[in-house]
This record gives sequence, C-alpha cells and structure tokens, in this order.
Amino acid sequence: MARYIGPKSKIARKFGEPIFGPDKVLSKKNYAPGMHGNNRRRKSSEYGIMLAEKQKAKYTYGVLEKQFRNVFEKADSAPGITGEVLLQTLESRLDNIVYRLSIAPTRAAARQLVSHCHIVVDGKVCNVPSRIIKPGQIIGVRERSKSLEVIQNSLAGVNHSKYSWLEWDESAMAGKFMNVPERTEIPENIKEQLIVELYSK
Repeated sequence: MARYIGPKSKIARKFGEPIFGPDKVLSKKNYAPGMHGNNRRRKSSEYGIMLAEKQKAKYTYGVLEKQFRNVFEKADSAPGITGEVLLQTLESRLDNIVYRLSIAPTRAAARQLVSHCHIVVDGKVCNVPSRIIKPGQIIGVRERSKSLEVIQNSLAGVNHSKYSWLEWDESAMAGKFMNVPERTEIPENIKEQLIVELYSK
C-alpha cells in the first residue's frame, strides 16, 4: 500500500497545522522547517498558494498524488460542487471513518488497522483503506481485535457525538455511516476551491 513515510513534523510545520494529529514539535516550533524557517518568508505566488492547498489536503487525508488526482477527476464528473464533492469523497474513505469514529488516534493508524484486517464493514473483514463507504453501512472492530491496546486507548473517554453523520454503538464497538457530511460539517481547514482552480489550469 503506497503511503507517505517521510518526516511528518516538518510537513506539519510547513503548513503551520497539526495535519497528522497532535504534534509536540509543532507546539514548540510553530514556524517552517529549515535554517531560515523562522525568518520572514517571500510572498507565495498564486500558483504556489493553490499548490500548497492541494498538498495540505493530500497529507491530511494520507493520499498520494495519483490517487488524489483520481479522486478529483471523479468528483469533477459527479453532480454538485466539485470541491465539496472532493472533500466528501475523502471523508467517505474507510480509513478516514475509522479515524473519525476514534477507533484509531490518527489516520495513519487507521490505515494500518484496516490493512491488518482489524476492521469489518457490514460484518465482513475489509483491508482496503481507500474503500468508499456508503450511507447505512456499519464499520466496526473485528471480534478478535477488540482487546487491542491501541484501539482501547483510542476509544477511552471519547465523545462520539461530535460528528453528526456518524452513529456509534459502544457495546458492539461499531459505528454507522449515516450520511455523507455537508461541507459545513467537515472540520478540516482546507480551501477546496483553490484545489479546483489548480487542476483547472
């Protein structure tokens, strides 16, 4: 499974946001990486701003370039506002939903749980992190994986009502994907229109 394996703290510092989850380095060094990172930076070009927004979305959802482009092209041909459909599609990925349900502490951890066959969709094991989940489907923890420490720690003391499009059943350790979230419900700080403009050039 292709994934980004480079230095995550540097990427988070580049964008000034904890896009991979809580980042201790970012809290101490809230400026860009490199020997001149704390100095005033040159103003980015219009293209540079749009490119940075696309890169931020890619790193946030853990999607590589070719896969991200494919998701965009499908969103572009689908009915609705392209940028919103793009984010809604990314939010509907299995690894993202496992993360949103707090079964895993980060999206990277969620991808690993899915790849290692710890997650079931409608009762059947699924090891494809990029699978698009449809409204009404149930995402849960495999029976023999429910005692895993990483899952237990991630679920401890979590407020499962913060996402209106997900419904959590604590006794079954499973959540239902109620509906595709509206753009206003998606908490990520991404300017999706800039991504649309970048791909339109």
